[in-house]
Amino acid sequence: MGREQGRIWSAQSLVRALPPLMIVGGVVFDLLTPPQFTAVPMFAAAPLVAAPLFSWFMTLLTGIAAVMGVTGLHFYNQSIGEITSYTEVSTVVTVSALALLINTVVRRSGERLASARGIAEAAQRAVLPEPAGRIGGLQVAARYEAAQADAFIGGDLFAVQETPHGVRLIVGDVRGKGMGAVAVVAVIVGAFGEAAEQESSLEGVARRLERALARETPLREGLDAVESFTTAVLGEIPREGGLVRLVNRGHPDPLVLRGDGKVDSLVPSTASLPLGMGDLGMWPDRAEEYRVPAGSTLLFYTDGLSEARDADGVFYAPRARLSGRLFAGPEELLDAVVADVRRHTGGGANDDMALLAVARPAERRPEPGAKVPVTAAEEESRPRRHAV
Repeated sequence: MGREQGRIWSAQSLVRALPPLMIVGGVVFDLLTPPQFTAVPMFAAAPLVAAPLFSWFMTLLTGIAAVMGVTGLHFYNQSIGEITSYTEVSTVVTVSALALLINTVVRRSGERLASARGIAEAAQRAVLPEPAGRIGGLQVAARYEAAQADAFIGGDLFAVQETPHGVRLIVGDVRGKGMGAVAVVAVIVGAFGEAAEQESSLEGVARRLERALARETPLREGLDAVESFTTAVLGEIPREGGLVRLVNRGHPDPLVLRGDGKVDSLVPSTASLPLGMGDLGMWPDRAEEYRVPAGSTLLFYTDGLSEARDADGVFYAPRARLSGRLFAGPEELLDAVVADVRRHTGGGANDDMALLAVARPAERRPEPGAKVPVTAAEEESRPRRHAV
C-alpha cells in the first residue's frame, strides 16, 4: 500500500508539473528550430492542462505565461508584425480563455459533488450510525466498504447497542441495490433498536424484525416486492459467562479469533431462512450458545468479504487468511482485513462489504504482592476474630 501511494503521488506531481514544463519546452523548441517550425501547440496546451488541476487564478497565470511566451519569441525573432504572429498570439489567448471557462465548470461540478458526498455521508450516519468504540465493556469496531466508487451506503447493515440483556447486535445484507435496499436497511436498523431493548430473548428480536419486514414489503415495487429478503445474524453477549448467543438467518457464519491465533467458525446446528421469507414457511428460531473466552474477538461480516474474488476467480477465505494472526484490537483487525481483501482482489470489489468486530478484553492478572479486590459477599463470609 505504501509503494502504491508513492506511485500515485509521483504521477500526480508529474501531471501538475506539465503546464510549466510545456511552456519552457515550447520556448526551448522555438529557439532551437528553424522559423518555419512553431511551438504554439505546446503553449496552447499548457492552460488546458492546468484548467482541471489548478485554481482559476493559477489557470489565469498559466494562460498569461503562455501568451507572454509566444509574444516574447516573436519579438526575439523580429516577426511581431507578421500575420502569423497575430494568428498564433490570438490562438493562445482564445485557448487560455476557454481554459478559464473549463476551470469554472470543473470547480462548480466539484462543489456539487462535494455537496452530494456530504449529503450521502449524513444519510449514512443517520441510517447506519457507527457504533461507539466501547459498549458494555466490549471493544467494538465497524467498517462499511462500498464496491462502487463514491458510494457510502447500500444494502449491508450493522448495529450494536447495550440493553438490559447484554450487548445485542445485528449484521445483515439486504437483497438488491440502490435506494430500495437503503430503505430496507433503515427499517431493519430502526426495528432492531426498539426490539433489542424490549424483547427478553433474541428469538423475540428476530420475530419483531420479521414483522417489520412484512409491513414494509407491500410498499416496494416490482421484483423487490416479490423477492425481498435479508440475510442476518443476530447476537447477544451477556455481561458474564463468556458466551455469545446467535440467531443466524441465512447469513455467513461469524468467526471467533482466539488469543492464541486459532480461528473458529460459529456454525448453526440447523439452517434457517433469511428474514422476510416467512411466506415460505416458519420455523421457530432458536438461539445457540458459543464460548467466547476472554481475549477473543468476534468477527461478523457480509458476503462481500467471503465472495471477494481474485483475478483467477478464487474466493477470499477469511478463516484461513486470519488463522494464526494476532491483532492489537478490533480496529487493527478490520484494517488488516480490508487491506488483505484489496490485495486479494487487486483493489476492486464486486459487492459491498460490512464488517463488525467485537472483542472481549483479556482478563488482567494481579501482579505479585498486589491487593486483590474483595466483594462484599466474600467479606461477609470471612471468619472474624473476637476480642476476649
